Amino acid sequence: MDNIYILMLVALGVLAIADLVVGVSNDAVNFLNSAIGSKAISFKTIMIVASLGIAFGALSSSGMMEVARKGIFVPGEFYFNEIMIIFMAVMITDILLLDFFNTLGMPTSTTVSIVFELLGAAVVMSLIKISASDTETFADLSRYINTEKATEIILGILLSVVVAFSVGAFIQYVSRLLLSFHFEKKAAWVGNLFGGIAATAITYFIFIKGLKGTTLIPSDFKEFVFSNTATIVAISFVIWTAISTLLNTFFKVNVYKFIILIGTFAIAMAFAGNDLVNFIGVPIAALQSYEAWSISGVAAEAFSMEVMGKKVPTPTLLLFIAGMVMVLTLIFSKKAKGVLKTSIDLSSQDSVKERFQPNFLSRGVVRLAIGTSNMFSAVIPASSQRSIEKQFEKLKVDVVKGEDAPAFDMVRAAVNLMVASILISIATSMKLPLSTTYVTFMVAMGTSLADRAWGSESAVYRVAGVLNVIGGWFFTAFIAFISAGIIAYIIFLGKGVAIAILLLVTLALLIRNYLSYKNKNGVKIDSATLKKSESSTVQGIISESAENISSVVQRTNKIYHDVLSGLAKEDLNKLKKSKKGIEKLDSEIEELRDNIFYFIKNLDDTSVRGSTFYIIILGYLTDVAQSLEFISKKSYKHINNNHKALKFNQIKDLQEINISFDHLLGDIVSIFHNQEFEKLEDILARKDKVFEDISTMIEKQIQRTRTEESSPKNTTLYFSLLLETRDLVTALINLIDEYYNSYKKN
Repeated sequence: MDNIYILMLVALGVLAIADLVVGVSNDAVNFLNSAIGSKAISFKTIMIVASLGIAFGALSSSGMMEVARKGIFVPGEFYFNEIMIIFMAVMITDILLLDFFNTLGMPTSTTVSIVFELLGAAVVMSLIKISASDTETFADLSRYINTEKATEIILGILLSVVVAFSVGAFIQYVSRLLLSFHFEKKAAWVGNLFGGIAATAITYFIFIKGLKGTTLIPSDFKEFVFSNTATIVAISFVIWTAISTLLNTFFKVNVYKFIILIGTFAIAMAFAGNDLVNFIGVPIAALQSYEAWSISGVAAEAFSMEVMGKKVPTPTLLLFIAGMVMVLTLIFSKKAKGVLKTSIDLSSQDSVKERFQPNFLSRGVVRLAIGTSNMFSAVIPASSQRSIEKQFEKLKVDVVKGEDAPAFDMVRAAVNLMVASILISIATSMKLPLSTTYVTFMVAMGTSLADRAWGSESAVYRVAGVLNVIGGWFFTAFIAFISAGIIAYIIFLGKGVAIAILLLVTLALLIRNYLSYKNKNGVKIDSATLKKSESSTVQGIISESAENISSVVQRTNKIYHDVLSGLAKEDLNKLKKSKKGIEKLDSEIEELRDNIFYFIKNLDDTSVRGSTFYIIILGYLTDVAQSLEFISKKSYKHINNNHKALKFNQIKDLQEINISFDHLLGDIVSIFHNQEFEKLEDILARKDKVFEDISTMIEKQIQRTRTEESSPKNTTLYFSLLLETRDLVTALINLIDEYYNSYKKN
């Protein structure tokens, strides 16, 4: 029987390593997004500094391991075999849950996952024990669950959302009031003082508060530090301010870059110190439980785990190994290296393509915020408002920026790192497993709000994004609780067989997830994706946008052909794919339209005609997409509602139009691909023939309707297809006519 527990320990160890790899890859953005978003430091430097922070943080996380042992349940109320079921269920659920959320692409938190998995598995195991007892009832559940500590942890996680957002917004607002967006033009002493304050705050909360959780520092030294905290903080402020002055004055090092550098180290250290328990806390608790049971000589079903309720030091070697796994994952994980997180877009100072659609909640929040702002504006004197507005005047820089442009400036990045690392460190010192995902995300949202990155153009979208992410967190908690409970019950019923099956399923899912991610990253970027025009002249726009026109016409041809084919064969799947293809095309055209403002701003005074040409072209592309969307939706609706199929003669006529259409569009694609714009005249000469063919088909259908047609739905669909095809051709001909005329003028 001992063998099964040894095998369970081995499985838990393997799951812990897998959890570390997956977890660090997912959570890397928590401590990388501020430094990456500001573009203040090279990516290589960021990774080196973050790796050092993780290594130090892992060694100071010993105190957090108690959460897995006794933070959620009362270990003395369970026997060894029962507690091993809980631990096994938690780790299997954690891997499956991460895989599930990765597949859906939904946000998740490893802290919330582990806390609610422990709670779910412990509750189910407790209910099993209660049901087997003749004297206990459901009311006795509180004997098994550490309700006081569990409530403290859960409330701490929920409260962190509000606190992180509020503190981040307040600190950023004050910082911006003092420094403005023109912070680099301020006197040198302002930056030096800011650097001294930021570095001192980080020193206090990371290193002084962090000493509580490490076993590496002698207790005498800890006592000295805690007895002289005020003196150490004062000296630290003087030293850090002097270092900032030295770097700025003599070495010409930007103080804000220096703050971002130490802030990245601090938040990586805080992350490892707080989140390591999420990955290895349960396996270490299982190992220590096994060690206590193996020397007891008592049967697993009779050995009480009361010993786990006492303070048990975590082996430093295990913390070091876990830290090294985290560092190696951070360095070699492609997912960590290629991270592009939602929070950077949601906190970007510039306009970006919004990822979320507004909803009634986001609209209500924005209206409430506007009303509150108006109320304060009525109270604050006009002179004070003007002074505040001056501090929030943004720098006038080139509005068209590349992918390497920063999402926000270095002041905001420094505040993000400082506030997030401090909040996480406070929680760690209190032995509360705070969600670093929640804290870093909400701090970033708070600072972006205070920085007025959420203007009237973007607020409703970004608030919707924040609400979606928070909703995902609550969903994580619910799924973690239910899933861990179910798996614990399955293991209780099936014992070793159930564990083996669950481990095989877990392994299969991990392999599938790895292969899926590898295949996804092995696929090249779609060459057909529409590209923004950057030229400032008509001639340049004609040349640059030719590829876009070629792509749109080629995709139009394919979608039109697939719709008619799907309609003829009553193939609902093919029609559904065509709808998705149109949605993607329309989304890309909309993105080009959203870029019009920046495109016009980038034009020189002598090239205003270029903007007119560009706007007209986008208008015709929009018409093309709308005609395709109408044709596709009508066809899909007809087949989906199981209406009568089109008659043979109708399909035959549509195929004739399709063949003619295919030849026309094929020639257009060739002309634009090769940029042989002089040949556009031949295309324009053929337009009358295309319109004549469509008119002939309409007349034939009118005749059929009078004599033989018996289906009103068929007649309506057929006329709709022909009329919208004519509109589609009209949009394409107008597009070509505009190109040809502009080409001749140049």
